[in-house]
Amino acid sequence: MSPSFKQRFAFVISLVITATVVAQDRANIQINFGKETGDMKPIWAWFGYDEPNYTYMKDGKKLLSELAALSPVPVYVRAHNLLTSGDGKPALKWGSTNAYTEDAHGNPVYDWRITDSIFDTYIQRGMKPLAQIGFMPEALSTQPKPYKHDWQPGQPYTKIFTGWAYPPADYKKWAALVYEWVKHCVNRYGKKEVESWYWELWNEPNGGYWKGDVKDYCKLYDYTADAVKRALPTARIGGPHVTGPSGKGAAEFLKKFLTHCISDTNAVSGTIGAPLDFIAFHAKGAPKIVNNHVRMGISNQLRDISNGFEIVASFKEWRHLPIVIGESDPEGCAACGMATNPENAYRNGTMYSSYTAASFARKYLLADHFKVNLLGAVSWSFEFEDQPWFYGFRDLATNGVDKPVLNVFRMFGMMSGKRVAVSSDRMYPLFSIRDSGVRKETSDIGAIAAKDGRTATAMIWNYHDDDTTGEPATVLLNCQGIPAKQVNIKQYRIDKEFSNSYEVWKKMGSPQQPTAEQVTALEKAGQLKQTHSAKATINNGSLKMNMQVPRQGIVFTKIDW
Repeated sequence: MSPSFKQRFAFVISLVITATVVAQDRANIQINFGKETGDMKPIWAWFGYDEPNYTYMKDGKKLLSELAALSPVPVYVRAHNLLTSGDGKPALKWGSTNAYTEDAHGNPVYDWRITDSIFDTYIQRGMKPLAQIGFMPEALSTQPKPYKHDWQPGQPYTKIFTGWAYPPADYKKWAALVYEWVKHCVNRYGKKEVESWYWELWNEPNGGYWKGDVKDYCKLYDYTADAVKRALPTARIGGPHVTGPSGKGAAEFLKKFLTHCISDTNAVSGTIGAPLDFIAFHAKGAPKIVNNHVRMGISNQLRDISNGFEIVASFKEWRHLPIVIGESDPEGCAACGMATNPENAYRNGTMYSSYTAASFARKYLLADHFKVNLLGAVSWSFEFEDQPWFYGFRDLATNGVDKPVLNVFRMFGMMSGKRVAVSSDRMYPLFSIRDSGVRKETSDIGAIAAKDGRTATAMIWNYHDDDTTGEPATVLLNCQGIPAKQVNIKQYRIDKEFSNSYEVWKKMGSPQQPTAEQVTALEKAGQLKQTHSAKATINNGSLKMNMQVPRQGIVFTKIDW
């Protein structure tokens, strides 16, 4: 019996639906290794955290060693609370060095033992400080009490802003502190070493971290920059590390600061302007819970970056200066776990990894578009000592075990030389993802690629803002411009099966007191996994490969000849 019209129509519709699904699950990526587009700057080799006393603790030292090992260039490290008063015991959103106190007669007493132990830990590993000058010592604060906070996740964030956030009662004493610190570092580490550092003033002074206004900050900057340059004229100093410039208040603060350094009267010298060697601002995403799953806000972070670049580019005096995105993250509170903030559930698995890959690729493209000098993007994610396993903090490792996101930086560590031309029929256009994120049915399947000498590399991701399941995508990778006849290919993966300690931990039953054998297995699972190795013949500079890339997964391909 022949099928009815309704049956034939239904069959045609099913073919259309099937074809659409197949098209959605396929991506064509073209890479031309013969067409350079810019430098593959190691902008990713920058990390930061609130709690400086974690630096020289067991897991802190281990993680810093791993970060140093994954990078072919020195890694820069930024930490809060380097001048905060206290006993040196770490707590969430807190740290102290007690670098400055005063005797009974109000005379300065300097103690560099803790700051030295922090910087020693970096220098011993070939790392360098992005040395944050802050916060205000208790003896100098205009409102010292209360001073140490006892904030815990789930409590109002404003609880952290205490006496350390206020301007100094005596700007000259503040300047003397800065001068003595920089001079001490030069004596301890040598002029050449300290010349390679970056010094920066404060953190997010347009918000609760600074209890003065923009004029107060600029005055503090004048005294600080003068002190740094007196101690070491070739030192590099910058600021202001405002929050995301897509906010009106942050944008205005940044503009006023940049203008101050050009044309305002300097509070110390009485001349016009202030020294400025680099510019810094922050950029954050905005995850939330939608229909019982996490939805990331990558567009929020990219708008912050875009607006910051546009502001810097508008100043002819400063548009050539290096830019450091001083905190560049999916959201704003590293110490807020998913127990109190369920939208942070992205942090343990591969969504954090794919987000990092997709967002860093756009940082390069935004810098290209605005023709600015992007030097670094600080991932504000370190580790938290003596906390529950996989608690949902924004960290790179938990109890000494690396999370999947750390393996993205291991991939970046293999990329150097020049970025090359990439196109993908499934990669969201730059300003589309900046303005709207990845909210359509189709995910963002793209790549960033580089070539250096006899090595070519490509990082390919399958990212979506919504943390929901989806079918793996078939990626057809077409590489051109490979100047060889025979090549060696290695592939590495981050997904549910590979380079993923979190999935292994869950399969163990999510133990909070894992055995020594389990810890060893987790440490192994946390490393970047090579999944494929082969030799291939190149025809007219061309190499084609097919691969499956799961949703929120990453495939890294390294080609040597």
